[in-house]
Amino acid sequence: MKLKDIADLIGGKIIGSGDIEINGISGISEAKDGDITFLSGTKLLKELKGSGAAAVIVKEAVKDIEKPQIIVSNPLYAFARLLSHFYVKPHRYKGISEKAFVSEKAVLRENVTIYPFAHISDSATIGSGTVIYSGVFIGEDTVIGNDSVIYSNVTVREGVRIGSRVIIHAGAVIGSDGFGYVFEDGMHRKIPQVGGVIIEDDVEIGANVTIDRATTGNTIVGKGTKIDNLVQIGHNVHIGSNVILVSQVGIGGSSEIGDGVILGGQVGVADHAKLEAGTMVGAKGGAMGEMKRSIYSGILPMPHKDWLKAMAIFSKLPELKKKIKELEEKIKEGK
Repeated sequence: MKLKDIADLIGGKIIGSGDIEINGISGISEAKDGDITFLSGTKLLKELKGSGAAAVIVKEAVKDIEKPQIIVSNPLYAFARLLSHFYVKPHRYKGISEKAFVSEKAVLRENVTIYPFAHISDSATIGSGTVIYSGVFIGEDTVIGNDSVIYSNVTVREGVRIGSRVIIHAGAVIGSDGFGYVFEDGMHRKIPQVGGVIIEDDVEIGANVTIDRATTGNTIVGKGTKIDNLVQIGHNVHIGSNVILVSQVGIGGSSEIGDGVILGGQVGVADHAKLEAGTMVGAKGGAMGEMKRSIYSGILPMPHKDWLKAMAIFSKLPELKKKIKELEEKIKEGK
């Protein structure tokens, strides 16, 4: 594919020759002759100058390099589009495997693909163009929208609503019982979990994620939200649109996560917490109560700038303790 054709594809402006042939896409350090790479900031500028890439996608023209450049507003997004163009193959329609179980009461729209050993229960509805891989279980009355992809060994229990263009990776469990018990007569008595789960359009759910069904009502994941592997979402949680949840986040029941919130790896959210839209919590941080839009860090959350100052002091505590002891001795001697 010629560079000028790539520029047309990603809507970029070429500096240099557009007639060179591009055969692949790579990061700066791995790129070889014939590859195109990208530069999203100045951090890797030195590495770019020594890279074997034939061309580079940039936000602004870079001086002192001989490689042709394509200028775009968002190099990383352009790079992602090219990866899809060069390497990602669309799911081909393969029909319904004879080795899959599909209930006679299930509704399958046009061009649905179901691989061997999947199980589609009574009254389930599968939208047009959706792909269900081997070992997937779809429960009764569950509805899945159009052009979604559900990878192997996913469990989607009864009464779940999944939108269109949703991707669910292997081993995820959607609609498991919420963790609800009441202590009576010396025992933890189970509270029936009779609600559902709603996953809106364009959500991606990582491997081995668990999203619990609501006690009553619905657990909701808003459109465009992206969930990394090994995340736990409790019952009756409401997650807004375009939220990012990084690996091992745990969200307690009945919490509200606003639009555009970002939670770093291993963040714990207490039950009934409310995070305002745009809030960010750093890795291993805690979230509880009502948190206004800001950047937080720490198990007992505080504004990120304050946390950085506190950590700088924390590392000096042994030295500060020694100085305090010396001052106390001098005060005693002065007396």
